[in-house]
Amino acid sequence: MNNSKSFDCISMIGLGYIGLPTAAMFAARRKKVIGVDINPHAVDTINQGRIHIVEPELDMIVRSAVTEGFLRATTAPEPADAFLVAVPTPFKDHFKPDVSYVQAAAESIAPVLRPGNLVVLESTSPVGTTEQMVEWLRAARPDLHFPGPGVDVVDVNVAYCPERVLPGHVVRELVENDRIIGGLTAECSTRAVTLYRTFVQGELLVTNARTAEMCKLTENSFRDVNIAFANELSIICDKLDIDVWELIRLANHHPRVKILQPGAGVGGHCIAVDPWFIVDRTPAEARLIRIAREVNDSKPTWVLDKVRQAIRGCCATPGGRVESDLNIAVLGLAFKPNIDDLRESPALHVAEQLMNSTSAKVQFVEPNIESLPRTLSTGQLANLSTALVHSDIVVVLVSHREFSDLASHLRPAQIVIDAVGVLR
Repeated sequence: MNNSKSFDCISMIGLGYIGLPTAAMFAARRKKVIGVDINPHAVDTINQGRIHIVEPELDMIVRSAVTEGFLRATTAPEPADAFLVAVPTPFKDHFKPDVSYVQAAAESIAPVLRPGNLVVLESTSPVGTTEQMVEWLRAARPDLHFPGPGVDVVDVNVAYCPERVLPGHVVRELVENDRIIGGLTAECSTRAVTLYRTFVQGELLVTNARTAEMCKLTENSFRDVNIAFANELSIICDKLDIDVWELIRLANHHPRVKILQPGAGVGGHCIAVDPWFIVDRTPAEARLIRIAREVNDSKPTWVLDKVRQAIRGCCATPGGRVESDLNIAVLGLAFKPNIDDLRESPALHVAEQLMNSTSAKVQFVEPNIESLPRTLSTGQLANLSTALVHSDIVVVLVSHREFSDLASHLRPAQIVIDAVGVLR
């Protein structure tokens, strides 16, 4: 096989929060990109030059790429020079990794693979998933030679390259951030480096596939453990009648201490999920990682208990209100500030549990979405001023920029449960 084979046509399997921006980056470098997604709405939207997700700057890049003919979306894979797989890898019951989307993606591209192709898995995955993907490809295409023990001549190179981007900054960080590239052979890594150098300005760090898979999981587990420390501090300080925000500010004046800010929990498709992949593979050894996950997973329940205490307080005072007459404003549903992503959101979890456990009237303020998810369909989506004007209890779950001046809009009689320190 000719290693110098150029990547003139690139196929992106999965056009979500990572796949679409990545496809757009290649298309912006005037590469022909075929985006593939099983969601017809996403495909139709992209082919109209629009985007189905919220990400700054991405809409302009996609519009230009589609208009100029460098980006096209479809529901079925087509032949290409390189295939990048960016599909979900959630977990199933008991936090077992679910790699069925990766398997489905591999089996969907297998019929159109040809000698000289490169396949790169980008999805955050348990250690060994890239090798498992090769087995699925090999079973579907026994006529092709894939990397593996005893294989001297390889027809299709395979590598793993996870993203390292922050929602809201994806376009910039895809270009600027360093990337880890783990090929199943040195040749696989070399070809993957050539592909990503198309638009990546950061350093491309080469290792093997297993180390690259573990690196992604390690990065997010490190963050999860540090967030768990902050969240546990907030619970301890509440019991000891200490302002956790002041405590952290003071402690962070130590030259070697940098405590993060507590919140309503941890959400998103990475930090709330990836540590469980390590725990699943090494349950006896991953003790700290498991405990951090349990701390962060329990924080929404703690916040919800605070809301229930406030409700009881309103109803228990002399001349107190009937619960069904109370008004509650819940501020924020996304898993982090200034995005529309509700995946694994602790704020959404609190909101859902609240809706199921109170007869009070609940209004939700989430400035980044246009309609409530099905699980909150009995609630009302409102703007900030409308929600605050009659609310008895205000619950702040996400520090969206729209909430930065919240203090000036509050009435003295309102009870505020601030899980994210907006009022600080």
